[in-house]
Amino acid sequence: MTAVQLPDLPRGRLPRRVPVRQVLCLVPLLLVAVAAVRHRSLLAEGFGQLRTASWPWLLAAAAATCLTWVAAAFTRQGAVMEPLPRRRLLATQFAAGAANHLLPTGLGASAVNLRFMTVCGVPLARSSAALALYLLAECVGRLTLLAALLAAFPGALRPGALLPQGVPAPLLLGAGGLLLVAGTVLVSVRRLRTTVSSFLRTALGEARSVHTRPARALALWGGSLAFPALQAAGLAAVGQALALPVPPTHMALAYLAATVAVALVPTPGGIGSVEAALVVTLVAAGGPAAVATAVVLAYRIITVWVPLVPGALTLGALVRMKVI
Repeated sequence: MTAVQLPDLPRGRLPRRVPVRQVLCLVPLLLVAVAAVRHRSLLAEGFGQLRTASWPWLLAAAAATCLTWVAAAFTRQGAVMEPLPRRRLLATQFAAGAANHLLPTGLGASAVNLRFMTVCGVPLARSSAALALYLLAECVGRLTLLAALLAAFPGALRPGALLPQGVPAPLLLGAGGLLLVAGTVLVSVRRLRTTVSSFLRTALGEARSVHTRPARALALWGGSLAFPALQAAGLAAVGQALALPVPPTHMALAYLAATVAVALVPTPGGIGSVEAALVVTLVAAGGPAAVATAVVLAYRIITVWVPLVPGALTLGALVRMKVI
């Protein structure tokens, strides 16, 4: 009897390719669902506050929120020499906002923008330098506005309002100790010191190059000032919508003080810590606790929760299109 010879099957081949990008597209939506379930009571109360608010002021707050993505796009472009595609850059800032609220503060947006710049052809070392320059400019812009408002309205906040609620002094001392240990390690380890020195040289070179172009420098520093100013304006508009008896400039000062202080608490998007710090600073500015809480909940609904689902969808679409 003649043996039947079966065809050889290819070795080392999976029966079907795993759709990695399709799976990654669903991850942001899954994280949104988890965050919404965890904060469902906050969402319900926040949407309840919006029903009693003045809608023209709420629309002004929404417009200010939309303009923050434009300001972020200007700052990102100002931090890098290469021209970035404008529409994709703006879409990336919208998506980065969603990523920033789903991951520890600053990490999500930084990862999205770093990937976007590398896909656009900017080398990784210079993309990292541009990211560091953006973070520095954003920090300087926020602190500059805070210092200017404190100088203009020195009695607007009661002493102690610059520390977020729930952050004891031992935690601050511990954070200072960690920074000291990190500095000691950096000085001691030669290889790490060499890597950091190389990065700093790249970053300084990128900063010098950007500031030789007036348009880039204007976009960088103008956007870094406009971004926190628009955020503060959004809170002031919500305060007006809910008749918070605090002057708008004092509300802006309270917002800047709270966000500077809450940077010490690395929660996802500042969820939880931002609300507590904002309520503390608004009360310190003279607002009743109940109304201040309502303003903060409504503001966070407009700036965080409403854009979160479309932002997550945009993030998934950008991943699928290989923009990031």
